[in-house]
Amino acid sequence: MNPLSSRSFFHYVAMASAAGLLALGLGGCSAKAKKDNAEAPPVVPVVTLKTSEQQLHRDYVADVQAVRNVEVRAQVAGFLEQIFVDEGKPVKKGQPLFRLNASAYQNKLRQAQAAVASAQAQAAAVRVERDRVRLLVDKNIIAKTELALSTSKVKEADARVADALAGVAAARLSLGYTLVRAPFDGVLDRIPLKVGSVVEEGTLLTTVSDLSSIFAYFDVAEGSYMNYTKARREHPELHSDSVRLTLANGDPYPLAGHIETAESEFNPNTGSIALRARFPNPDRLLKHGASGKIRLTSQLPSALLLPQKAVFEIQDQNFVYVVDQNSMVHTRSFTPQTRLGDFYVVKEGLKPGERVVYEGAPELRDKQQIKAKAVVMDSLAVAAQ
Repeated sequence: MNPLSSRSFFHYVAMASAAGLLALGLGGCSAKAKKDNAEAPPVVPVVTLKTSEQQLHRDYVADVQAVRNVEVRAQVAGFLEQIFVDEGKPVKKGQPLFRLNASAYQNKLRQAQAAVASAQAQAAAVRVERDRVRLLVDKNIIAKTELALSTSKVKEADARVADALAGVAAARLSLGYTLVRAPFDGVLDRIPLKVGSVVEEGTLLTTVSDLSSIFAYFDVAEGSYMNYTKARREHPELHSDSVRLTLANGDPYPLAGHIETAESEFNPNTGSIALRARFPNPDRLLKHGASGKIRLTSQLPSALLLPQKAVFEIQDQNFVYVVDQNSMVHTRSFTPQTRLGDFYVVKEGLKPGERVVYEGAPELRDKQQIKAKAVVMDSLAVAAQ
């Protein structure tokens, strides 16, 4: 073998060995760095829970009704002779609205009055006869039974007079029904008939609505109703019966109303109970049959707020990671009371002062070590819904 070639061969082997050792050393350093990085605890944002006073708003679909909405119907039959008012106009109590032809009822009244005169004349005649019989009985000319018979005839005649007078009253009442008047102050609805129309007894002529104030009926679930009444009972200084109404176009009604009453029982089919609120309506903006939403406000004097981002679900249960003093996370379930915007109001399972993971819960595991990064939770940023 050529000496020169031998030296080159050994030099090449030495170079290759050095390169291998260098690569092995670099690989070991890289693995060690990866291991160190894997064992470093992740930096996780953490919030400290605290209580604050909050307002809880609930919206309910409302059915708006006038305090009085009465159908005006004909109480006698006839022809519609006159219409004194127009649709949609305000009317006063006792104001004439319609007139039916009255000639037939005037004739009936005269007939009834004539019947009264006849009955009174007959009653006068039997009284004269009774007085004559009494005189004869006093003289023992006729038997006393004749006087009893005459007295009964007088009573019968008086009954006929009373019946005739009742007929006059009924005829006068029917005649009065031909002039239809407004039952109270209100606003007229549609008038379906025109002058000359045939009207039967009970025919609908129009509807009058008292819109000075309105009722808003809305259904509340049993649980919400119980929570609302409990809050009012425990903190009367923070709760009132005042409610707000949102109109169908989304605009708020400018005047506040108040809850007046509730039904006596829950609906077994829906599990809800109907409440009634009254709203003033001086400008008659609200109409009978309108719709809207009632906003019911409850005060939560010590609401424990939990960010929605901190919550994760497992089999329909809500969980958070609670951070202990050693910066280790622990899975904890909790029960929410309600939601306020991007926050939960905690009912049970968590306490004020506890720290929970604010964000990044899916990347963590139970009893994992973390590096906590404090995040300030500004409860004033809660957008109450």
